[in-house]
Amino acid sequence: MSIEIRDQLQRTIRLDTIPKRIVSLVPSQTELLCDLGLERVIVGVTKFCVHPNYIKSKSKIVGGTKQLHIEKIKALKPDIILCNKEENTKDIVEACEGIAPVHISDIYTIEDSLALINQYGILFQKEKEARNIITKVMQELEDFKNFIEHRVSYKTVYFIWKSPWMVAANNTFINYLMGLNKFENYYKTDTRYPEIQLKAEEDVELVLLSSEPYPFKEAHVSELKTFYPNAKIHLVDGEMFSWYGSRLTKAFQYFKLLRGYL
Repeated sequence: MSIEIRDQLQRTIRLDTIPKRIVSLVPSQTELLCDLGLERVIVGVTKFCVHPNYIKSKSKIVGGTKQLHIEKIKALKPDIILCNKEENTKDIVEACEGIAPVHISDIYTIEDSLALINQYGILFQKEKEARNIITKVMQELEDFKNFIEHRVSYKTVYFIWKSPWMVAANNTFINYLMGLNKFENYYKTDTRYPEIQLKAEEDVELVLLSSEPYPFKEAHVSELKTFYPNAKIHLVDGEMFSWYGSRLTKAFQYFKLLRGYL
């Protein structure tokens, strides 16, 4: 059974059979694969693939998302390697293409995420499971839209890193989810993940400190209060704001709980 599909960079992927040996270089996509029932055919993952919590004991760890051991991947003889435009570098993708077909995701919106789930359903003959996840996400999203409709908005800064201080700006999946939450991005005129210099910002109403990639703690809340004297400052689960795929079945309930603290 031959399979031909375009990935999210519109690259054509051709496979002679359904992949039975998968290397996933993106944590949120590893979680999605497992929720599709594919954990037995995942032969390689990154050290950041922490969901489900047992996957690293069942699959070979091939490095991080940006620093890989290509020889370890080659030794696994994968049928396909799954990457992401943001998570993995161009050099990594090119090196992987010398080993096996590479599928690249590119996620900015819920629609992009649902399209990826659908593509995986086709690629791995898990179309029923993919439809079930998509249906659940759409139901949760519709319910959340009704919940958030009459809630107030906040001028918001979303921190992802310290030393240097970095925030999520426009043209990111985080920014998209912030918009759904009515968290108006204070850095919406910037793109991607700019470095910023801390200064007094009295008009910022909400500061969110992500649990990843930098593990912000309570100590950082008091540190930032000096610069954002009028803002509510909260630690948030970064996975809920940045992991696409099946994590979205849980994210909107989390966002409801977060609103309860504001």
